[in-house]
Amino acid sequence: MKLTLSLLFLSLSLVQGLNPKCDVQDNGSTLQVIHVFSPCSPFRPSKPLSWEESVLQMQAKDTTRLQFLDSLVARKSIVPIASGRQIIQSPTYIVRAKIGTPPQTLLLAMDTSNDAAWIPCTACDGCASTLFAPEKSTTFKNVSCAAPECKQVPNPGCGVSSCNFNLTYGSSSIAANLVQDTITLATDPVPSYTFGCVSKTTGTSAPPQGLLGLGRGPLSLLSQTQNLYQSTFSYCLPSFKSLNFSGSLRLGPVAHPED
Repeated sequence: MKLTLSLLFLSLSLVQGLNPKCDVQDNGSTLQVIHVFSPCSPFRPSKPLSWEESVLQMQAKDTTRLQFLDSLVARKSIVPIASGRQIIQSPTYIVRAKIGTPPQTLLLAMDTSNDAAWIPCTACDGCASTLFAPEKSTTFKNVSCAAPECKQVPNPGCGVSSCNFNLTYGSSSIAANLVQDTITLATDPVPSYTFGCVSKTTGTSAPPQGLLGLGRGPLSLLSQTQNLYQSTFSYCLPSFKSLNFSGSLRLGPVAHPED
């Protein structure tokens, strides 16, 4: 009888998309990592996908990786030469970040091939996800054109009173203003964190929820938090097929990530 009830609860949980790990809070310097297709993700398809459909959808969004996998199947020694940004066209793992004062919670895609973070902001043209509202943050400020950070972004320009830049991400184009605000990761506040406040985006390759850059460039998370995390992080990525859809991103030299 107990076994039957357990199986029934498990079946209902899967059907309804419930998962006891969804409400796990970040702690210390460790962030929960979830797959973008998992029941815990607000970005999962509105229509439930089978495992095969999920693979086909990811395949369609990442043709370069598919080419590489095809070469392995055919036992060829052909590897596509491209930047990490092109190979990972659609980041599939997201973490929770709190931005501004008072904090606004956003879910950002992890990307180890990208440097600067960028986040869709109020009145963004083409953004369809949760937006950060700078006007509600008392610690928000624009970065001036004369600031050294303005020279560290791709294709920098100068607006009316602040630095702006443009970049491409896969087949998408992104226009953003360079800004600073407090970002809180797990329980660690990082004041005056520099990132792009997205004002316009076109295409479908860019993560609609924004991106946390884990590269090694001057504006990456590791570079901006060098004193806090010693340019070190580790992670354990979850599988979207498993019942436990939670992984972890551990910032700083504090052993290994949690399973």
